[in-house]
Amino acid sequence: MRRHDYCEAASGTPRSTHHKQPYTTGMTTQNTHESAARAVTQRLQSLHRAGVTYLGKVKCEEIPSDQHSDALADIAREVAACTRCAALAKSRTQTVFGAGNPNARLVFCGEAPGADEDRQGIPFVGRAGKLLTDIIQNGMKLQREDIYILNILRCRPPGNRNPEPAEAANCREFLDRQLAAIQPEFICCLGAVAAQNLLDTTLSIGKLRGRFHDYNGIKVLCTYHPAYLLRNPAAKKPTWEDIQLLMAEMETP
Repeated sequence: MRRHDYCEAASGTPRSTHHKQPYTTGMTTQNTHESAARAVTQRLQSLHRAGVTYLGKVKCEEIPSDQHSDALADIAREVAACTRCAALAKSRTQTVFGAGNPNARLVFCGEAPGADEDRQGIPFVGRAGKLLTDIIQNGMKLQREDIYILNILRCRPPGNRNPEPAEAANCREFLDRQLAAIQPEFICCLGAVAAQNLLDTTLSIGKLRGRFHDYNGIKVLCTYHPAYLLRNPAAKKPTWEDIQLLMAEMETP
């Protein structure tokens, strides 16, 4: 199935075959540009009200595979010295950059480090991390060393609360640069916070899961966070269905 046919089938909305008359094209283009400009302005105003003071520029140029590790190390040094979120920089034990194969086909993306991660400097090492490892090793027949794991934030929010919009925005440059350095084919977002931030959407995880989305040409699958599975074991079944969908698309055994 071709990509546009898959998207049509997934959304349930047929592609339009209607063509506007030539004399209306100019007006339609102008209106589209004006609408886009208003959307950008509203987004910037929203970020400003949330306290965002920095928007980084990410160069999405291709990095040779033998330079992925060096590129990640450069970004990690910047992250370690980051103080954009003053409260988080003050309360953290250390930053939690990410871990795994710098040339991974698959990246798992969570929301933020917890207490265990803050102490060890490695993502997903607590109880939720053990469950994720079980999914990777026993479910997907892969090793953690085969994939890469990171979070929306690289500092632990106090009390393990959800990241605030300003915090996620301040850390977005690092997220985008990490993904640009790794150049994965697939991203699996764990939980609503990760999915909504990466895809810039307000849809619930229930509406996002079960199908693929796009991030800069990378296929994105969303599923429940392992911590949620620990609290709600019944959600393990749909999560396994999502993982099977991911494995089929990756063509893994």
